[in-house]
This record gives sequence, C-alpha cells and structure tokens, in this order.
Amino acid sequence: MKDYKKYFIIPADPAEVYLALTNPATIQLWSGETAEMSTEPDSEFQLFDGSIAGKNLAFEENNKIVQEWYFGEQEEPSVVTIKLHPHKNGTSAELRHTNIPDEAFPDITEGWEKVYFGNLIAFYEEE
Repeated sequence: MKDYKKYFIIPADPAEVYLALTNPATIQLWSGETAEMSTEPDSEFQLFDGSIAGKNLAFEENNKIVQEWYFGEQEEPSVVTIKLHPHKNGTSAELRHTNIPDEAFPDITEGWEKVYFGNLIAFYEEE
C-alpha cells in the first residue's frame, strides 16, 4: 500500500471548487462523465461513469472533503482527503490519498494529475 500527496492550483475560489467536487451536475460539466454524489456523510458515490466508487465520510463546506475509495477486498480503507485553501491564483487543493494498492498506484496518481485535477483546472482556465 502506498500514500500520495500533492497540491494543485485551481483558478477558481474555494467555494466554486467545493461545488465542482460535490455537485453531480457540476462534476459532469468538468469531467464529461456522469456522477452520483451527495454531501451526506456515509452516502455512496460514483464518478467517471462508475470507474471511481466509494463512500463519503465527511464534509466541511468550501474547505474539506473526505472519502473512502473502493479497491475490492482491502484490510485498510483507501481514504481521500481534499482540503481547499485560498490562494492568490484561486485555490490550492491539498490532496492526500492513503492506502492505494501497489498495483493501482501508477494509474491512480496519473488519474489524479491528468484526469481528475487536470480536467478541473482546464475547465476553469477555459472560462
């Protein structure tokens, strides 16, 4: 199991980024894929037409999202924490993803950089 931490600068304020990460209609706008999402703790979610699935653990509006991502049978849960900080260029999104299976690590980290945050950053840069 591996952990991954990275910061991404998104050219939008934290409230906009929070909405983009928690509202299914907004997620579909920047990802181009269907999403099931709720800000209710213990609710299930699916992103990118179901290629990412898990459970929402906690939310702090405009500040923090905590989720468990499913990778099949795992002893330790894989937890994603995204903290949103105001930044002079918009928002600094602090990503921490723990307990990523070794075999999935390259795909997951590439997905975070190119697909997840890559698409989100491109969405706001095009506005």
